[in-house]
Amino acid sequence: MLIIILAIVVALVSWSLHLMQEAVEQHEFSLMLAGTLVAFSAAALMSVYFLMGNYVGYMARMSHDTSAYYSQPYELVSGYLDQEELEETQAYYQ
Repeated sequence: MLIIILAIVVALVSWSLHLMQEAVEQHEFSLMLAGTLVAFSAAALMSVYFLMGNYVGYMARMSHDTSAYYSQPYELVSGYLDQEELEETQAYYQ
C-alpha cells in the first residue's frame, strides 16, 4: 500500500513541477496556483497516511493491552462484592 501511495505522491509532485515550469514560461499566475495546490495535495496525502498509520497502530496496541483486562470480569469485581452477591451475579450471567 505504501508503494502505491508513494507512486501517487511522486506523480503529483512531478505534475506540480511541470505546472509551475509552464507558469514561469508563460507568465501565468493560474498555472502557478494550480501547481501549488497540487503540491499541497501531495503533502496532505502523505500527512493523512502517516497520521492514520499511527492511529491504527495505537488502536491495535490498545485492544491488545485491554484484552486481559476484560477477559476475567468476575475477578475484577470480587473485591467489591461479598461472596453472596458475586454468586448471584455469576448465576445471572450464565
